[in-house]
Amino acid sequence: MNTKQSAKQSQVRNQNQAERQTLVLGATGKTGRRVAARLEAAGIAVRHGSRSADPAFDWQDPTTWPRALEGVTNVYLSFFPDLAVPGAPEAVAAFTAEARRAGVRRVVLLSGRGEPEAQLAEEAVARAGLEWTVVRASWFAQNFSEGAFLESVMSGEVVLPVGEVGEPFVDVEDIADVAAAALTQDGHNGQIYEVTGPRLLTFAEAVNAIAKATGREISFTSIPLDAFTAYLKEEGEAPEVIEMLAYLFTEVLDGRNAYVTDGVQRAIGRPPRDFAEYARTAAENGAWK
Repeated sequence: MNTKQSAKQSQVRNQNQAERQTLVLGATGKTGRRVAARLEAAGIAVRHGSRSADPAFDWQDPTTWPRALEGVTNVYLSFFPDLAVPGAPEAVAAFTAEARRAGVRRVVLLSGRGEPEAQLAEEAVARAGLEWTVVRASWFAQNFSEGAFLESVMSGEVVLPVGEVGEPFVDVEDIADVAAAALTQDGHNGQIYEVTGPRLLTFAEAVNAIAKATGREISFTSIPLDAFTAYLKEEGEAPEVIEMLAYLFTEVLDGRNAYVTDGVQRAIGRPPRDFAEYARTAAENGAWK
């Protein structure tokens, strides 16, 4: 192939990417903003799907969906607040039906392990008549640095209603790499990638890894679920949030997910990042300063 032919093919490839607009739902969240950044770095047009975007997207307001889907060919679908909440599978089914009517061709769903409601959402996506990929993730490592557990880590004591069950915490960077590949490359249609970290850790071991990475004293304390929910009520947490957390800590962390998988390796050809690597990187970037 001569230089002119190669340059022309590259130009066509770049033009096709620029014209292929992707809607990233939850674009301000842990996975969504990373997926959006990867796509934009590859020259792909991204529409950020959130209530603060223009056009706005709101899971609770289906009238916002059509405008957000205009001109979109691919969708990264993450449901807020969680696929475990009542009504989530029905909302996902309604959204994917709307996406098909709008001309969307491909959807990548962020799902959860061991959640019956999440599996119902997966089935709804598979029935929508679109190219689809499921990224079924374990608990996010970044929950300790960007999410629900950050304040506890900063206080020096993480107190949660969980004992010695092992969890293969997954680095959100791995989720974003897998999702971006499924959105932009062929060969992922119909695949369910169950993505985890490379080893099981108890929550106490995860906290110890963070303490080692930061050089700070951080302890972990296991408490009964009723004491945990009572504390959340006193702090004014919304009842639906308390109910969801209680479900996750009792059902999802009952041992059913205490195993590692090869989803990251299958999807992108490399092993997943270890939790210790995540903790070192987060500490170096000032997550817990």
